[in-house]
Amino acid sequence: MSDSFHTRVLRVATGSRETVVDLTRDCEAFLAESARGADGLLNVFVPHATAGVAVLETGAGSDDDLLAALRDLLPADDRWRHRHGSRGHGRDHVLPALVAPHATLPVIGGRLSLGTWQSVCLVDTNVDNAERQVRLSFLG
Repeated sequence: MSDSFHTRVLRVATGSRETVVDLTRDCEAFLAESARGADGLLNVFVPHATAGVAVLETGAGSDDDLLAALRDLLPADDRWRHRHGSRGHGRDHVLPALVAPHATLPVIGGRLSLGTWQSVCLVDTNVDNAERQVRLSFLG
């Protein structure tokens, strides 16, 4: 590992329901230790076939709206060919095609450069997997 590349794996408890988990503070804490005032890129990656990363507003209903939209687009019913797990689990395997399992974000002066209302979030519709990993990587 060079001085300009740092990585860490977060373990995130998502429970047994669809959820959007705000990771912004975790990202900021990681950058405070890793970026040390440098400019670069933060990559957020979820190494799972049934979860994604989104940049969106949270706390004002947008996170709930995202989950509602995903339920409309990807109903938890028996239409899916991928059939192991709970009913409708096949939809969870389609999720990363709509909510990518990664995001690359600018870091300026060691700080995450997000818009006023933007947050970095883990999106997880898989009720069968109660814990997720999220890899944070900083490249200066």
